[in-house]
Amino acid sequence: MSRPSWSEYFMDITRLVANRSTCLRRKVGAILVKNKRILATGYNGVPSGIKHCEEVGCLREKMSVPSGERHELCRGLHAEQNLIIQAAFHGIAINESILYCTNKPCVICTKMIINAGITKIYYEDGYDDTLSEEMCAEKNVELLRLNQ
Repeated sequence: MSRPSWSEYFMDITRLVANRSTCLRRKVGAILVKNKRILATGYNGVPSGIKHCEEVGCLREKMSVPSGERHELCRGLHAEQNLIIQAAFHGIAINESILYCTNKPCVICTKMIINAGITKIYYEDGYDDTLSEEMCAEKNVELLRLNQ
């Protein structure tokens, strides 16, 4: 077995973080790295102290909201949002860091990523979001898909 590259190593950890997700539809994990050190982790799920969707059901399922649409109609936060919030909560500077995420960020998360100063995004899969891609390109945030 060969030693994994840094990108493979961090994506493996990102997949492990995704296992903490309480989302009934999609488990997403994210980590922030700077100088080959993990700064923060995040996964998709409801805010702290709020009942999990496993307990109360999925609002998006109840409303028949298609995947990739109407992100605001959800009790949970995206992994990238939780990641940025966790870093802020703990006073960790994340500018010029690299994001590893199991899914390509949506446009809402992309706007947060840009304003947080994150410079590169590695992801595995996800739905097409042209506006997200355009905003990354305009701000020179590298968006790189890693093969599984």
